[in-house]
Amino acid sequence: MNNMAIETSRSLRGNWLTTWAMAITILVLAYTPTVGQIPNHVRANTTAAVGIRTTPEESSQEPKPDLHSVAHNYFTDVVLVNQNGEKMRFYTDLLQGKVVIINSFFATCPGSCLPMERNLEKMQQALGDRVGKDVHIISISVDPLVDTPASLKEYAKKLHARPGWYFLTGEKQNVDFALKKIGHLVANKQDHLNIFIIGNERTGLWKKAFGLAQSDELFKIVESVLNDKPTGDK
Repeated sequence: MNNMAIETSRSLRGNWLTTWAMAITILVLAYTPTVGQIPNHVRANTTAAVGIRTTPEESSQEPKPDLHSVAHNYFTDVVLVNQNGEKMRFYTDLLQGKVVIINSFFATCPGSCLPMERNLEKMQQALGDRVGKDVHIISISVDPLVDTPASLKEYAKKLHARPGWYFLTGEKQNVDFALKKIGHLVANKQDHLNIFIIGNERTGLWKKAFGLAQSDELFKIVESVLNDKPTGDK
């Protein structure tokens, strides 16, 4: 994959819910362009990342919509269950106002899942005390019928997961719904995506990154999202 990142500003008007859904779809599914396809003013020096920013257009004639309400309507508060058996609302408890690193996996995966989760473990180590405070890690199982809270708790222990890193399962229809919203729903668990979604819900900046990339390059992407400021801040 190209050693590139794209950060695109978008003005959202009209049907805000549809635009948000389109933005998330583009975020997850868009193919990383080649260097020649990327305008100079949106190039950056991170690895295998694609980003999109969803920010309202300043207008004296139109009221500003509540982006949190739009995001809430899109993601919804479908209920998932973490490794401690606690119910968590997808938007309100996991995404709202937070910087997040999201991935999908399954605990019995014999292939890329564990190396990808090890990269998240390295992110946790690099971020230190900011995990659970400034940034949250969200790992959603694509195999909720097998990955119970108890089994995910054991899996989390192997990764030395600290508070702020959630391993999520729950009713299959709920998990599938959440995975669909982030573009990670697959018919066969073996086909899960090795993609991290890194987002700052407060500022509207979202990026995707290859989960098996070098951890130091991934950390640069996480920092760029973590340090993003709302439009208008100095």
